[in-house]
Amino acid sequence: MAWDFSTEPEFQEQLDWVAQFCRNEVEPLDLVFPGAAYSRNPKAKALADPLKQQVKDRGLWALFLDKDLGGPGFGQLKLALLNEILGRYRSAPVVFGTAAPDTGNMEMLAAYGTPEQKDKWLYPLMNQEIFSAYSMTEPQGGSDPTMFRTRAVRDGDEWVINGEKWFTSAGSHADIIFVMCVNGMYVVPRDTPGVEIMSYPQLHNHIRYTDVRVPAGNLLGPEDGARVLAQRRLGGGRIHHAMRTVAQVKLAFDMMCERALSRESHGKVIAEHQMVQEAIADSYAELNMLRLLVLWTAWTIDNSSTQQSRTQIATCKYTCAKVLREVSYRALHILGSLGTTNLTPLQAMFASSPTMAIADGVDEVHKATVARNVLKGYEPHPGIWPTEYIPAKRQEARKKYADLIAADPDMAAWADMAERSVRG
Repeated sequence: MAWDFSTEPEFQEQLDWVAQFCRNEVEPLDLVFPGAAYSRNPKAKALADPLKQQVKDRGLWALFLDKDLGGPGFGQLKLALLNEILGRYRSAPVVFGTAAPDTGNMEMLAAYGTPEQKDKWLYPLMNQEIFSAYSMTEPQGGSDPTMFRTRAVRDGDEWVINGEKWFTSAGSHADIIFVMCVNGMYVVPRDTPGVEIMSYPQLHNHIRYTDVRVPAGNLLGPEDGARVLAQRRLGGGRIHHAMRTVAQVKLAFDMMCERALSRESHGKVIAEHQMVQEAIADSYAELNMLRLLVLWTAWTIDNSSTQQSRTQIATCKYTCAKVLREVSYRALHILGSLGTTNLTPLQAMFASSPTMAIADGVDEVHKATVARNVLKGYEPHPGIWPTEYIPAKRQEARKKYADLIAADPDMAAWADMAERSVRG
């Protein structure tokens, strides 16, 4: 049985390069020209595109895709290690070609797209010639697919889509929108007549689809296959969110520790106060438990599949939201009033934790899923006593030594004393 926590030297060199590149190139771009890496402005592209080319030259572009699709084929475990760096910087995912929601949409196209669909959408998405959005949740039912009403009806060589979607992240900026209907997944160009993007929310758009017509070839995967495609997409998306959350938690923890050693209160450095020490100790434990959970899940995906890892993925999803909330909250308190402002990343981290607990399915649903799946590996105990009921186990165990107990009074007395010890 192999059991290893090490990283091979060649890949560690890549990780070291990524850390330095993000610190020296990506972060300065973020600070001086926020959003430039995402922008279509020619001047912004002139700044961002050379950085993206450096990533491609290192063989690190589109990290999540297999080699035959233009990615490096690293697998989920190495992707997790890379995301521990990328997740600290807002623009790093797009500079490395791994930004959501494009990643999940590309995975669906890679798995279910026809050659024509891949030529039309997958490869342009990979090259960031176009951007995409994912339109799933609905106002009346949230992310519960049994409550969805948006439907596509076949009309000759076209599909006609009618319905309403809520919280379509980046929908107003996308070139194409992946719309989940009750009877299939459809790719809809944003400028198609009948696509109405409401004025709010601004980032996670409310969209109405009224008699939206798309060609028959815009159905992705089989008709009535939307749920299968959605699970494929969301499974990968959830673990990638968790990977990047590890980076955010580590950043909050680093800020917490640095500030604890730098600030004084009541005559001593606050790192010497026991409540601060408790915050650091609890945060250290939670950070590393989350990290190991995510890495174990990534390893499991690499050695099985996303489907077979669904219980672990769901566990990562709700755990990462909880740990981000707790650690960022402690860090915010240790930074004091500065932590409540937008002058450090902490306020944004803490504010994002409720969204993390709702996006891609609310935590309560994932906890119920985990509980159901875990309980499949257990059976009710026979009779009224649990399996670990000591008197019953001891009575059964005495049968193993029955001959010895019968032949040796001293050993019989010993066994009787052990039996009496649990009666009170």
